[in-house]
Amino acid sequence: MLFRLADITKSYAGTEILRGVSFQVNPGEKVGLVGRNGAGKTTVFKLITGREAPDSGDVFKANSLNLGLLDQHVNFGEDETVHTAALSAFKEIHDIEAEMRRLEKTMETDHSLAVLDRYAELQTAFEQADGFTYAARAESILQGLGFSSDRWGLSTSKLSGGQKNRLGMARLLLSKADVLLLDEPTNHLDVGAVEWLENFLSEYDGSYVIISHDRYFLDRTTNRIVEIENGKAITYSGNYSAFLEERELRREQQQREYDNQQAFINKTKDFIRRNLEGQKTKQAKSRRNMLQRIERLDAVVAEKHGGSFGLKKVDRAGNNVLTLEELAIGFRDKQLAEGVDLSLHRGDALGIIGGNGTGKTTLLRTILGEIPSLGGDIRWGTKTNFGYYAQNLEELEPRNDVINELRRVAPMVDNGELRSFLARFLFFGEDVFKLVGDLSGGEKGRLALAKLIYSRKNVLILDEPTNHLDIPAREALEDALAEYDGTIITVSHDRFFLDKVATHILAFEPENVAVFEGNYTEYHDWKVANHKTAFSNSAKTIPSVIETTDLSPTPATTLSKNQRDRFEARASEIERIIPELESRVESLSQELASSGVATDFDRSTKLTAEITSTQADVDELYSEWDEIAKKIHLPA
Repeated sequence: MLFRLADITKSYAGTEILRGVSFQVNPGEKVGLVGRNGAGKTTVFKLITGREAPDSGDVFKANSLNLGLLDQHVNFGEDETVHTAALSAFKEIHDIEAEMRRLEKTMETDHSLAVLDRYAELQTAFEQADGFTYAARAESILQGLGFSSDRWGLSTSKLSGGQKNRLGMARLLLSKADVLLLDEPTNHLDVGAVEWLENFLSEYDGSYVIISHDRYFLDRTTNRIVEIENGKAITYSGNYSAFLEERELRREQQQREYDNQQAFINKTKDFIRRNLEGQKTKQAKSRRNMLQRIERLDAVVAEKHGGSFGLKKVDRAGNNVLTLEELAIGFRDKQLAEGVDLSLHRGDALGIIGGNGTGKTTLLRTILGEIPSLGGDIRWGTKTNFGYYAQNLEELEPRNDVINELRRVAPMVDNGELRSFLARFLFFGEDVFKLVGDLSGGEKGRLALAKLIYSRKNVLILDEPTNHLDIPAREALEDALAEYDGTIITVSHDRFFLDKVATHILAFEPENVAVFEGNYTEYHDWKVANHKTAFSNSAKTIPSVIETTDLSPTPATTLSKNQRDRFEARASEIERIIPELESRVESLSQELASSGVATDFDRSTKLTAEITSTQADVDELYSEWDEIAKKIHLPA
């Protein structure tokens, strides 16, 4: 056992958050902690770390348990750089190393057995603490989380909040914690960094508990799910998808047991009412006592109403909704992408993905006409009427209540229909009378999406619509979009959402902008297979030893035809080999930054040597090509 919560209760300002929560985490377990916003997930972390105490119940921890917590707000020393902050996770190694240096100085004059024995002890401790590999592991993790080597010397005081959180993540992953507590670890990470983190955690030997709304991430990193629901903790085996299936079965069973108990209670109450004053008074009293002692079962609390959203048909647009040809986007002083070609038809759902700053939101604003394109054509089809969901939620009027904010897009609809629709977006009962200005970020996001979908626009343009939403709200949005019969264009980092919604993917890749027919997983699998094939093919054609042609000085005017033919053939061969070697360098660099290499010093060393050697071959080939060009007057 690493730690165990036993019958924990916790309240804030008279509101009970946890009531009888019990679960245990053992070595090697990779746990996802899920539940609605406000269910008490972060409170559980505070109780485990001792930052807060339970009102009742106990938290048991293994002796000398080392907990590693990913804080949402990370602080660093004033003089720290990105590199030194990452290495600060290795204070124990640094202390050993410092004492070894002091002893080496002492050993210049003191050769006593005590000094030599102590130095031998330190050498053993240094090796056991991975002292020879820690720097390589730190640099690999920094690369994986998006800190390229040219930024390692940057002062931590110059980092943004998101960058500080990523650096805090790097420091935590390098620690020797017995169990990691990760609260929304994918926040501030682009898709590439999230995938790197998934790979790292899948190979991680230790235990961790993850709070996350990223269902795709939970699927790939967990082998157990603990759900906090109605103040209780329920444990499920398997990843997130397995949890969804098992939870549905459990809820069906729970509802059957509740219905059976209610039928028994009602039948017993009827018997008591009919016989309390009659001949069977004793039996009636006995049954009344039994009812008072019976433990009442809870009904299943639905997170959203079942059934259809009741969306009305949108006005039919033309078959060709949007066409982009050779589109270039960006700003006057910085082009972000060019050569974007796309043909979107009625009913398609386009998911747009890419790293931070690659141009995803800029593309949306360009096709909306908010910023000019840098080149190419944008053509909207006939009868298109689009609505835009922006991340800043600026279209909401804070002085309205929820139901009247929805009424802005449906002024003639009665309250009953509006309330029914708002319930689909998890606004129940008196929630519809809350002022917009008093809503949380997640509630505002849900309301803005409800407005947009109810507005009957036939093209929805959504910029990160799942930001601020917990998992039930994301599921509600997916259900609504499944019934929507218009066209969808959405930027999203939520891969689970894209799998549910997208029919096409537009990906901002480092080398180009790719368009793929299918959802995110289909695109990802295609990309991985395509990369492996390309790598395999190129690896077969890269020569291990580069044979060079004799380039002794020969004036161009004295070259024979055979000499010229030989030089031209060699130039063509170099032009073929250089791109293959450069591709090899890039592939090796990506492998060096992968999570598996972080803990493999030998592999890291070999990769570094091969990169250096291959790059030297590239440089030599460029020099050789220049010499040939001078001899036979090739165009430079």
